[in-house]
Amino acid sequence: MATQKIRVLVVDDSAVIRAMICDNIGSTSDMEVAGTARSGEKALEVFESVHPDVVTLDVQMPGMDGLETLDSLLTRHPVPVIMVSSLTRAGADVTLDALERGALDYIAKPERGADAKEVLGEKLLRTIRSAAGTNVGRILQIRRDRKQRRAEQGTRKAVPTKQFDTAPEELADKCIAIGISTGGPPALASLFETLQPPMPGIVVVQHMPASFTKPFAWRLNSLSSLSIKEATIGDSLRPNHVLIAPGGSHLKLRGRGKFVKVLLNDGPTVSSHKPSVDVLMADVARIFGNRCLGVIMTGMGRDGAQGCADIRAAGGYVLGQDEATSDVYGMNKVAHVEGNVDQQFGLSHAAGVIGNQVKRLWCRAPVGVR
Repeated sequence: MATQKIRVLVVDDSAVIRAMICDNIGSTSDMEVAGTARSGEKALEVFESVHPDVVTLDVQMPGMDGLETLDSLLTRHPVPVIMVSSLTRAGADVTLDALERGALDYIAKPERGADAKEVLGEKLLRTIRSAAGTNVGRILQIRRDRKQRRAEQGTRKAVPTKQFDTAPEELADKCIAIGISTGGPPALASLFETLQPPMPGIVVVQHMPASFTKPFAWRLNSLSSLSIKEATIGDSLRPNHVLIAPGGSHLKLRGRGKFVKVLLNDGPTVSSHKPSVDVLMADVARIFGNRCLGVIMTGMGRDGAQGCADIRAAGGYVLGQDEATSDVYGMNKVAHVEGNVDQQFGLSHAAGVIGNQVKRLWCRAPVGVR
């Protein structure tokens, strides 16, 4: 019996981009173009008549923009939506907003024609296949729950509070490495707006294009009691500081003990990604040994599975986000199934679980507490 094809609605105000995406979809045997639209208004009209399995949606369009169109589409039916964004600061900001509102994933439009085949072909088709069949209703509920928690707690930057009787210097030779992909921006926002010092230095690989990671780091920094920035060559790992791997470069580390610095490497992709979680975690395991904590979270594929194995082999501890609170139970599922996750956690409890592990592994109890 023939497998049912994935039906895709392509929305973009550029006729050239629409044609390229449609041609690439048409060249496959497992998907087809259900319809096209050049505006948000037309997209809603076509959406109601063709009932697609997946929508690719331009971020910046005249009239009804990508965010308005996304909200209207998801109100009608919780379908997987992949945002197609320009490689600009404005495009990054809107895309991050879209992910908060329920878009499942995104790709960045190529700046050069030579990159179009890879980005609008191989990468987009892979993303469509991964998105098809996703329970978007569950993802929207996760977003609503987080929004409600933020409203209850207030959205202002938290005031740092001392969780343990431990000076930051005592955590200077420890490290937390976080790997995350699809569904990552909202999940990391949820984590860092509640994670409190003292914390060892934290390094993060979030799969993102180069022009997106700096605005993303700024956004996280505005939410957090920790200091968060995009990593640059020569940055030092420091307690209560978070370094985000820049898109397009592997984040590597060198040094020992309390003197570990960042290297950026423009080598080939590893586990289909650059930056790669596996590359980062391998260095963290090598340098910190049993003084490191790995955290693997939502994302497609298996990047980070080997890195989690490396951390555990070095004597470190690994936490993995659970299926119930993951947008995509992929990277974290592989690590868990392969036996390289010591403990799973729900997203709303992530900060508490990480804090408890830091306390259990490396911190003294407050005076008078037994």
